[in-house]
Amino acid sequence: MAGVQVHPSAIVAPSAVIGDGSIIGPYCVVGPHVRLGQRCTLHSHVVIEGFTECGDENQFFPFGSIGLRPQDLKYKGEQSRLVLGNANVIREYVTLQPGTAGGGMLTHIGDRNLFMANSHLGHDGNVGDANIIANSCALAGHVTVGSHAVIGGLCAIHQFVRIGDFAMLGGGAMVERDVPPCGIAQGDRAKLLGVNTIGLSRNGFAEEEIAQVKRLYRELFFSGQSSFEARLEAQAARSAPYALVSKIIEFCRGSSRGITPSRRMTEEGNGQSQVLD
Repeated sequence: MAGVQVHPSAIVAPSAVIGDGSIIGPYCVVGPHVRLGQRCTLHSHVVIEGFTECGDENQFFPFGSIGLRPQDLKYKGEQSRLVLGNANVIREYVTLQPGTAGGGMLTHIGDRNLFMANSHLGHDGNVGDANIIANSCALAGHVTVGSHAVIGGLCAIHQFVRIGDFAMLGGGAMVERDVPPCGIAQGDRAKLLGVNTIGLSRNGFAEEEIAQVKRLYRELFFSGQSSFEARLEAQAARSAPYALVSKIIEFCRGSSRGITPSRRMTEEGNGQSQVLD
């Protein structure tokens, strides 16, 4: 552990692997099977246990519970893993749990994610890159989150639900079905409101591609002229040279829980439906 700073009050198992330049702060506990990359920081009172692997430059704030036994009564002590990529920020009281035999034995988190205080990722979760998971969010077991999603404070996501790339969940959303890429969903139970145009613009997508996504949303999610399956196949048959359009269609085709239904927003006085930006 050359170049590693360990506070005298910390407990680090001799067999743990700690990368160069990492800092283990006061009263932290690092278990015997843990592997930390370079320049990771455990600020204080962090517990990292189990078969947990972290990349470089991850930050863990006080009272995080990382890699401990999952909250699954079927778990029998199998040597499942929790794997984090690089440059994640794990704030106070966050709980991240490893996989189970019923879900592939792995919970995986990518790079540059922010888990705000009191958020929870259950067993066998799969989180991509550059997501923001706000305070007190609860992601149940087997939840999948794509990349560049924003999950508002106090959201709860049901087991096996998928959240697509560039999606946004409003604060307090109770999500029981898949939220497609680029969508905004809100409410209990969550309903699809429209397209996350601000998020797409901030991530560098051209206006023409965003316009095509909005067209797809209007025709696929906010039109009731035929069944959803028929509308989906009709959209798939159209010429769609845009990656985001294809991504949304393929996401919907792969849904096992079903897609979050839309909420028709009515303009006061004229009865026209609109898709919120």
